[in-house]
Amino acid sequence: MARVLIVEDEPHIAEALVFLLEREGFSPIVVTDGDSAIAALEGTDLLILDVMLPGRSGFEIAAAVREMEHPPKTCVLTAKGQAADRERMNALGVDAFVTKPFSNRALMDTVRALLAEA
Repeated sequence: MARVLIVEDEPHIAEALVFLLEREGFSPIVVTDGDSAIAALEGTDLLILDVMLPGRSGFEIAAAVREMEHPPKTCVLTAKGQAADRERMNALGVDAFVTKPFSNRALMDTVRALLAEA
């Protein structure tokens, strides 16, 4: 079973992500700030990452992932119209983006595709 780390500080979004992932048979873990995300990265198969977080930002977390020997696949949740964030995350090696508000189907299609590549 894939280990999915969700880094999201909005409780209703985190709860929805957990529900979707568990329904599909994945094992999600939620952290709500950047510092906790860094501590929980090891052994993660997929990282679902918000950009704006307390503590360290999503950019800092993506940079830390890039330095890992065995980095997880990374999907960033972005707000509409954040082209600069996408460009910056692309430079950090992020694998995919899902725009908030997201469609459940689009998110799960992305999750399945990334884990199939892993």
